[in-house]
Amino acid sequence: MNGINAYLATKPSLPLEFQLLGFFPEPWTPADVMVWAKMMAFGLTRNRKTELKRYHLLAKGLSRERIAQLMPLSPENGPALFSLMPKRMLSFEKRVSVESPEKTRPNDANRKSAEALLAMMKRLPTLAGASNNWVLGGSRTLSGKPLLANDPHLLLGIPSTWHLMHLEGPDENVIGATLPGLPSIIIGHNNHIAWGITNVAADVEDLYVLQESDDGKGYLYQNQVKPYQIRTETIHVKGEPPVALTVRETVYGPVISDVVEDIPDAAPLALRWIGHHPFDTTLDAYFTLNKAQNWTEFKAAMKRYVVPSQNFVYADVKGNIGYFASGLLPIRKPGHSGLYPMPGNGEWDWQGFIPFEELPEMFNPEQDYIFTANQNIAPSDYPYTISLEWTGYYRSTRIEHKIRNQEKHSIADMITMQLDTISLLHKDFVPVLQKLTPTSVRGQQWRERLLTWDGNMSLNSQEATVFHSWYVGLSGLTKPETGEEYWIDYPSYFLTAMQNGDVACEALKMTCLEYATQVLEQTLARWDDKIPAWGQLHQATFKHPLLTHTPLAFFSDRKIPFAGDMFTINKAIYDPENFRMIHGASYRQVIDLAKLDNSRYIHPMGQSGQLLSPHYDDLLPLWQKGEYLPNKTKDYPVADRLVLEPLMSDSNI
Repeated sequence: MNGINAYLATKPSLPLEFQLLGFFPEPWTPADVMVWAKMMAFGLTRNRKTELKRYHLLAKGLSRERIAQLMPLSPENGPALFSLMPKRMLSFEKRVSVESPEKTRPNDANRKSAEALLAMMKRLPTLAGASNNWVLGGSRTLSGKPLLANDPHLLLGIPSTWHLMHLEGPDENVIGATLPGLPSIIIGHNNHIAWGITNVAADVEDLYVLQESDDGKGYLYQNQVKPYQIRTETIHVKGEPPVALTVRETVYGPVISDVVEDIPDAAPLALRWIGHHPFDTTLDAYFTLNKAQNWTEFKAAMKRYVVPSQNFVYADVKGNIGYFASGLLPIRKPGHSGLYPMPGNGEWDWQGFIPFEELPEMFNPEQDYIFTANQNIAPSDYPYTISLEWTGYYRSTRIEHKIRNQEKHSIADMITMQLDTISLLHKDFVPVLQKLTPTSVRGQQWRERLLTWDGNMSLNSQEATVFHSWYVGLSGLTKPETGEEYWIDYPSYFLTAMQNGDVACEALKMTCLEYATQVLEQTLARWDDKIPAWGQLHQATFKHPLLTHTPLAFFSDRKIPFAGDMFTINKAIYDPENFRMIHGASYRQVIDLAKLDNSRYIHPMGQSGQLLSPHYDDLLPLWQKGEYLPNKTKDYPVADRLVLEPLMSDSNI
């Protein structure tokens, strides 16, 4: 911190963005690091959005049963993380969260409020993507020691989310990926242990519908009127008067519906989020983690972890592997599933948090491998509900298949897995494709091509282009009910509809298979005879937050062809409007516990955010081609060296 401020005190020539804005940065403070860590944690939680979607659909007149069809919960047939669980975790009565049917339907004003909030959320960048990590024990590797892989998928942008760093001190020697300004490594290894993270996808958010007092100064809570705690946030706008934002705080958290236009008769919505917990020691957890030398010390670091809840996979140089679900996870009353906003009257408050000793964990499992890809990490007998909205069924299935399909693995095998672009979504839709009855010769030919295709979303694949254009077209089926142009996040809804029929198809006076056939014909007509390869459409896009809105975007922004889709191990989430890839692997690492200096890592763009720097985008072609940098703590070239020394007080001078 003092080094940054000492540099700013020299009045240096600032990067182009500052010059264009006519802005000189304020002194750096510890709060700057903590706030950015909080923003990342907030971006990695998403239950508020799905709760709001269900609330909006309910207000539109859809039944809870229909909403459950349109927004199905995670499938039960995905690979389980835990084949064996410690018996101590199975001795509790299962807490079943079933949504109570007695709740009243939101009124039309609430529908408009939810609609406005959802529209606002769409305008904000979504950090959460998905991630993979896995660790193999020595019995499954060529070296006889563990291999650990991790590739967190986040929003692509400029500068890169991560910064590659080797941090060396008197009692630590750690390397990996960190956030700029943070004096510890988030993902990586030291001389003794290695770790990787993925999002647990835990439900650590709840929306509460408030019953406001007649004078609007408070809300009904536990049969009493509780006054809002009001504060004013002042936002300074260059060249304009400051904007004063009034924030109303409740026992749950801020009233988030206040950020949209006031709608008479709309009930206020307050957000409770674990990130508002007053004692967040997550940064302390990382400081401790960086110095840990074994499983016991690793778990001691996890005890200080609060948010965002992460799946940590672990390995050490002695050959041990492990898993721990970190974070503070709320306990809800039976009847509160976390899927819908609940009355904010005190009846549905959280009942505490899952005790640390009862969080899911695993150490040296019999199968000698562990993997996570945002899938359900809780066994069926687990006494608490961590979440009902998991992802990663396709990726986790593919990862486990790749691990089990080979007896011994090398670093090269780990890299091949991270770059895998076989999409199991295609495999699931093969039975649907088999039943399509296109009338055109071209439609019949393409149906056969899609049936014989292996589902590889490679750069040169025309099949990938046709398949995803067709899949996106299918999502138009839900628009009359949801109001959403695209509904691509729920493939199991479309699979069920195509196989069993659905009221949305009946409303169109056709069967769902007839609808799917029609969409295939329309897809082919869209492309005429010039169907582009997947890489021509599907390009990883990196936009500068400021320069992309200026003529300088030509120089600042980057786009590069990329394989994969949102369901491949090498995950690549696209904008359904144009297939532009917006989320992907923000960092990749493969750690070799047999010889740590054999490890590899990479991230997209470069180490510098300065447009004219040679390191602005020098890592991008390596990342795109699946190449890596050596992950070494010694014997690497050094262009510049920065030595930090403790600040001495006057009494020590």
